[in-house]
Amino acid sequence: MSAAPPLLVIAGPTATGKTGLAVDIAERFRADSTPAEVISADSRQVYRGLDIGTAKATVAERRGVPHHGLDLVDPDAGFSVADFAAHVTPVLTDIAARGGLAILAGGTGFYLRAIARGLDLDALPSDAGIRATIEATMAEHGVAPGAARLRSIAPRLAARIDLANPRRVARALEIAEIAGDVALPAARGYGGPVAWLGLDVPRDVHAGWIAARARAQFDAGLIEEARALRDRWDPSLRAFSAIGYAEAWAVLDGEITREAAIERDAARNVAFAKRQRTWFRREPEIEWLDPAARDSHRWAVEQARSLLG
Repeated sequence: MSAAPPLLVIAGPTATGKTGLAVDIAERFRADSTPAEVISADSRQVYRGLDIGTAKATVAERRGVPHHGLDLVDPDAGFSVADFAAHVTPVLTDIAARGGLAILAGGTGFYLRAIARGLDLDALPSDAGIRATIEATMAEHGVAPGAARLRSIAPRLAARIDLANPRRVARALEIAEIAGDVALPAARGYGGPVAWLGLDVPRDVHAGWIAARARAQFDAGLIEEARALRDRWDPSLRAFSAIGYAEAWAVLDGEITREAAIERDAARNVAFAKRQRTWFRREPEIEWLDPAARDSHRWAVEQARSLLG
């Protein structure tokens, strides 16, 4: 049995129903006695306690389907794409040993690429001292000066990352300071059959979905979750760059109204979705579908079945 099971990747911008589709597909396979498990590819859902704000699937929403990639570390722990790959590798080996299907679903493009394209993560240099200096500078001055320096010293690297994401900019600067304007890791390929599905909807429809999710998160207790997290952890931690927490804290501090926080949350997610679309346009071989279209889930199941031969 191969160490790499058939892999279905479900990619796309935030709030397009990736997790729901993944669970749907897994349930259909499991009903036919084929092991099918979901691996979340979301760089914020790895943190314990960040549940509502990261749209982490609840136990009920998982509907008995095993999920991986969730609740791996506390918010104050460092977590990289290499850590994600180290978590996922034995999961894939286990699924393969049982003749199952792995479903990798999420919107963190680098996580998806690392697993489904087999990036050579060891090829990226690192230096803890340089990284600490960069992060301290960005904490004081923000992401814009770091992004400007990256564009200056490593334009190729800068063109390949989200320059509004402090974590990505800091890592790219670390690489550039050590090795110059190097290429991103080479893709070594996935060790089994793989298919990529992308979910997206028209922009006006998507904006409505995002707004509805933001309101639902606040209704579900996002402010209370944010309060509990801030009582225990430093709010400046990288984990809390997830959209929603700063907005909830602003409500708690009396800076904005609950309604304004919901609107700000939605606006930030619309901008985030735009950046995700830019990333996924660079990914080859994605079959795109509208999750609101009739029979889209049935078509996705057929794509998954074709992986198993």
